[in-house]
Amino acid sequence: MFLTRSPGAVATASKIAVRQTQQRSLSWISRWKSSTPDAALSSSPTLPPQPLSAPTVTPSQPSPPPLSGSNATPPSPPSANAFSTVNQAEIDHFSRLSSQWWNEKGEFGLLHKMNPTRMEFVRQKIAQGVQDDEGWSFGKRNRVDEQGRLIKWEGEAARSVRKGKWLEGMDVLDVGCGGGLLSESLARVGGNVLGIDASSHNIAIASLHASQDPFLPFRSDSPLVASTSQSPNSAKQEGKTGSLRYRHTSAEELLKEGKQYDVVCSMEVLEHVDSPGEFLKCLADMVKPSGHLILSTISRTPLSQLLTITMAEHVLRLVTPGTHTYSKFIKPAELLAFVRDDLGGTDVWEADGDGLVDGGREGGGVSVGEVRGIVYDPLSGQWRLWKEGLPFGDLCNYMFHIRKKSV
Repeated sequence: MFLTRSPGAVATASKIAVRQTQQRSLSWISRWKSSTPDAALSSSPTLPPQPLSAPTVTPSQPSPPPLSGSNATPPSPPSANAFSTVNQAEIDHFSRLSSQWWNEKGEFGLLHKMNPTRMEFVRQKIAQGVQDDEGWSFGKRNRVDEQGRLIKWEGEAARSVRKGKWLEGMDVLDVGCGGGLLSESLARVGGNVLGIDASSHNIAIASLHASQDPFLPFRSDSPLVASTSQSPNSAKQEGKTGSLRYRHTSAEELLKEGKQYDVVCSMEVLEHVDSPGEFLKCLADMVKPSGHLILSTISRTPLSQLLTITMAEHVLRLVTPGTHTYSKFIKPAELLAFVRDDLGGTDVWEADGDGLVDGGREGGGVSVGEVRGIVYDPLSGQWRLWKEGLPFGDLCNYMFHIRKKSV
């Protein structure tokens, strides 16, 4: 026997179902669109209630005052009363793994292999920016030599970027530096690098590792860790340019100091923070006019779930289970749209990329930002940048670049 339902009851049930579906579909994007910290923390119905302030990350040891005569700035941990995108559970997770940062066969082995490819992407973007600054003319345009070979125009400054110290004279910020894999590489090519992390354990490991390399221009803020830049062996200092420093702090705390940087990098961090939109706004504010913002992250696709979570974490155990959360992955089209709609678009950023994902498969009409897939080749054991314009490279890991206008 079946009981019939009244038309009014059916209509009411349908409205409730539609409203619940809309809430679920908006739960992720609302974390991007929120313009205030309060909204960023409370707008998503799928997130548990959180306090307005992130828990304070306490350094393992109190920070001693700087040495007499030193211009070093003491570390500044995240303030307990300030809004922060730091997710304490994520910080605790990576703090437990901090001792493995420099084990190339361990937890971060894939990042060690990825680092040269990430550096190559950064170098390409810096070279491209230098060439754009030099300007183009008909006299400098690409030409064909007597043998019919195409000769691409490249100015003197752009050619210098091909050489060793291509970040010389530039202030570089590495947000979420971890154990310092990228920070050390950026300093080796001449950058004045500041690496920051919300985990005091990561900063301790990064500082200890840098202090053991006499060829790194490392300056320590703590008397407990030696500075290689103060080494008495002048022969080892010959040819050193740039600098490397680490601080235990968050991006939000550093922003308060008002300094801006020529290059701001944040690699494999965006998928681990709360309120990614607020985090991106913070990074964007620390980019100088004509400066670069360069990210790497993971797209939210069935393939990325299979490779980064199912295979890497649960089957092959290359990564500790729980390192990644699929719902935090961000599609390139979503990132491009956020830059267009919430970071000022072409009013603030150069249209230095075609703004298309996979040659136009997604994100058409977005004129700011460039997406490049970064793909792991299991046969060679190396990461490779996906060729520009080819589809499907961004289905898992990808790089992202935008450049701020000069004023």
